[in-house]
Amino acid sequence: MSRTAGCCQSCLHYMFDYETPKTLVIPNIRVGFVFRFTQLLVVLYVVGYVCVVQKAYQETDSIISTVTTKVKGFAFTNTSDMEPRFWDVADYVFPPQGDHSFFVLTNMVATPKQIQTHCPELPNPLTTCVDDCDCIEGFTDPRGNGIRTGLCENYSTTVKTCEVLSWCPLEIDTKLPERALLAAAENFTVLIKNSVTYPKFNIHKRNILPHINSSYLKRCEFNRSTDPYCPIFRLKHIVSEAGEDFQDMAVKGGILGIIIDWSCDLDWWAGKCYPKYSFRRLDNKNPVNNVAPGFNFRFAKYYKTPDGEETRTLIKAFGIRFDVIVFGTAGKFGIVPTIVNLGAALSFLSLLPVVSDWFMLTCMRKRDIYSKHKVTYLSEDAESESVSMGTTYGTQ
Repeated sequence: MSRTAGCCQSCLHYMFDYETPKTLVIPNIRVGFVFRFTQLLVVLYVVGYVCVVQKAYQETDSIISTVTTKVKGFAFTNTSDMEPRFWDVADYVFPPQGDHSFFVLTNMVATPKQIQTHCPELPNPLTTCVDDCDCIEGFTDPRGNGIRTGLCENYSTTVKTCEVLSWCPLEIDTKLPERALLAAAENFTVLIKNSVTYPKFNIHKRNILPHINSSYLKRCEFNRSTDPYCPIFRLKHIVSEAGEDFQDMAVKGGILGIIIDWSCDLDWWAGKCYPKYSFRRLDNKNPVNNVAPGFNFRFAKYYKTPDGEETRTLIKAFGIRFDVIVFGTAGKFGIVPTIVNLGAALSFLSLLPVVSDWFMLTCMRKRDIYSKHKVTYLSEDAESESVSMGTTYGTQ
């Protein structure tokens, strides 16, 4: 019975005894130094990292962006494979109105005067034949050039291949010029017009800055050192900034990124919000795994002969595709994130006495004395004793 009563009394004490901090002044420089040093670390973290570096007191918003491009330049070619030709922007830029990207033709394999007729396939292990039995009529190979007619024809004096219905003569795309046909494209320029909006803050920006006028736009050219905000870029400099050589890249093509960063601080005391440009190659240029390198596609130009027959010139175009990538986040002072981070800072400060107490009760030589005076059980039957609140560290 007495044992049960003792258990009940212990439970009552556990539930209803009131605990209050007791002020214990420790006249020890080491303990006081630990307490003040941890306070300093928290203040430096909140002020230096949270406020200055992370700007956690700000509300943020991402941009909505639109981009238009306009390429200018011309070239003249005169090779043994083609007649002398003058090239302007309508000949080498695809598509004329690109969405955040544009393609500049630098090299090509042209197959002129193609008509729809029958001709022998290009020789390879799947198309060579001995007689008509080796060629299945109506068979189509996705990697081939047409629909087989069932006939085995002479491709040359020594090789026979299956005949196909296709655009003939067939394209031989292995005869790629070793030097880019439009090597002069390195001097072409592109005007990039970029407008961005931060919808939360209702702020609108353009990469054509307010101080830029028409006369300046006609003579400026982007240079990271002397003119970093001019929106006109020379293609050679874009490729060079990406760490590539234009003439090497122009032979088989590739993909380059023009990256516009609109990360801005919109507080009134901060600097102005200007775009920052950077450039990098986006496609994989691995010297070991160089299967199917570069960038190319095919298109055709169609004509009608005087007798009404349709003919075309097939072009396998190699060139550089420029992708304009726009991103950015704006920050502006906000009362809600400020209060949240201020509360977090105060909660950190409230935990510092725990660190100092741990140091005092674990690492100090007189920890037994400190522990004895740190916790006191007050008996109401004993003489009253003056008790004050809190804990302080340092010297008196």
